Amino acid sequence: MGSKLKRILIGRPMKSTEIEGEKLSKLKALAVLSSDALSSVAYGTEQILIVLMAAGFSALWYSIPISFAVLGLLLILILSYRQTIFSYPTGGGAYIVAMDNLGRSTGLLAGGSLLVDYILTVAVSSSAGTDAITSAFPMLHDQRVLIALLMITLLTMMNLRGVTESASMLAVPVYLFVASIFVLIVSGLYKYWTGGIHASVPEFGTAVSNVSLFLLLKAFSSGCSALTGVEAVSNAIPNFKPPAERNAAATLVMMGVILCTMFIGISTLAYWYGIAPDPKATVISQIAESTFGRGSLYYLIQGITALILFLAANTAYSAFPLLAFMLAKDKYMPHAFMVRGDRLGFSNGIIFLGVTSALLVLGFHGDTESLIPLYAVGVFIPFTLSQLGMMVRWIKHKPQGWVVRFTINTIGMLTTLGITLIFIITKFSHVWFVFVFLPLVMFIFYQIHRHYLNIAEQLRINIDKDKPCIKGSTIVVPVAGVTRVVMNSLSYAKSLTDNVVAVYVGFDDADIERMEKKWEEWNPGVRLITLRSSFRSIIRPLMKFIDTVEWKTSETDHITVLIPQFIPRHWWQNILHNQSSLLLRAYLFNKKDIVITTVPYHLQK
Repeated sequence: MGSKLKRILIGRPMKSTEIEGEKLSKLKALAVLSSDALSSVAYGTEQILIVLMAAGFSALWYSIPISFAVLGLLLILILSYRQTIFSYPTGGGAYIVAMDNLGRSTGLLAGGSLLVDYILTVAVSSSAGTDAITSAFPMLHDQRVLIALLMITLLTMMNLRGVTESASMLAVPVYLFVASIFVLIVSGLYKYWTGGIHASVPEFGTAVSNVSLFLLLKAFSSGCSALTGVEAVSNAIPNFKPPAERNAAATLVMMGVILCTMFIGISTLAYWYGIAPDPKATVISQIAESTFGRGSLYYLIQGITALILFLAANTAYSAFPLLAFMLAKDKYMPHAFMVRGDRLGFSNGIIFLGVTSALLVLGFHGDTESLIPLYAVGVFIPFTLSQLGMMVRWIKHKPQGWVVRFTINTIGMLTTLGITLIFIITKFSHVWFVFVFLPLVMFIFYQIHRHYLNIAEQLRINIDKDKPCIKGSTIVVPVAGVTRVVMNSLSYAKSLTDNVVAVYVGFDDADIERMEKKWEEWNPGVRLITLRSSFRSIIRPLMKFIDTVEWKTSETDHITVLIPQFIPRHWWQNILHNQSSLLLRAYLFNKKDIVITTVPYHLQK
């Protein structure tokens, strides 16, 4: 039943040879890896306006120069990550760059930050998408957490079906969103130029007495939340069709051009329309309503915006599993993240991402405003470390034209560092969690790495000296009575060695006497040892007996505890039995350095 449901949900298993068919073309990659960055136009301008409103409505004209400053930083990031793609074509982005140029600790900080960022990407995207829905349908506001969780579940299932299939599903809504935003921008500009808008807006260049440099920097840093997701292309280079690095670089440039055009268009319309932030209606919602009214086009744009905000999380579903794979390959994350699932994706990474982001949505009650500062800090730390790492690389290798590249990365590093500090200073109450979580993540990385190194040290052999040790075998069979299960187990034990002993634990003399009499009548050719348990525990006397056998024979024999177990026909019938064999096996695994074998006997009814 479970297997059939799995096939329905995620599809048929794929052969390893089909991996090349899962590689992405530029157009599909743009849909998968750029959905996060492109969708940020739905809230980037709004974040700028929220900060500026602290100085009053007349300060909103500052949103235009601030938007251009954000685009300047976007250009630097695009150029920088384009250089990263060609320098590190195996992917990994900031993690690989920092690890290679800045050392292990800095690399793990970048990797940990990126992992946190991708988890937050899913949480923020689902929350922001829910906001777009509740802007159009206010009666759903109280159900925003449930809506967000449903979308996370849907995205997780979609990505478990494979990269190519999820890309095919994403391509239509992503390009539909881009087209709808361009239609909105063109229609809005036309309506403004033809005099269809009569909003009272603050005059451009008007001096505002209570606007400080600090407030402008805070608004700039908030607007930079629109840049999240830019790094995803450099992290996921292995997902591209060959030549992977060229296709990745082209996709990055396409994403930059589209994002630049949409972001400045929305910011311009917001200023001309006199849009102010409203907790019950997003900026996109207000612009669409002012342009088209509350008609079909308005609801179409809101629906597509909500959909793309949900689907923006798919960028994380593409990049997180790859980054987790690289960390696991370097022994900083569990090896389970290196395993490809039935559909050739890193299923464990996909499931882990879905579960942790869902917990985050529950913890923050789906509040986008609370999540975005945390989200932005998580992404700007890797931005800064990646730029710094590339600076060190240019200084070390000094390739032709390195001075220009070094200058680009230096400007980018100083800018992203400044933005990170502004976020930390101005929104410490929202981002303090990062200073607890990131050290904890790095500590876990080091503990996992130490564990794997210790295991490797203990398991390593000297090929010249260490050879298999040939011993005899003593088999101990715990029995609960004279049954077919016991007969089946003894038959198997006798096929391996003649040195077999059965052990029965009784709770009183009468019980032991009955068992000894029945065993004698049966006479299976195996000696029976009976033990009495004064405290009604089977495990304690059995362990003492095994200790004695081990002490006497461990030098000459391998000790095997062979556990009889019957398997009911239906899974739910296990509830009706005490499962003492499972408890015994679990205890022996943790306490004894002996061989443990289970011999199953399948019931027919």
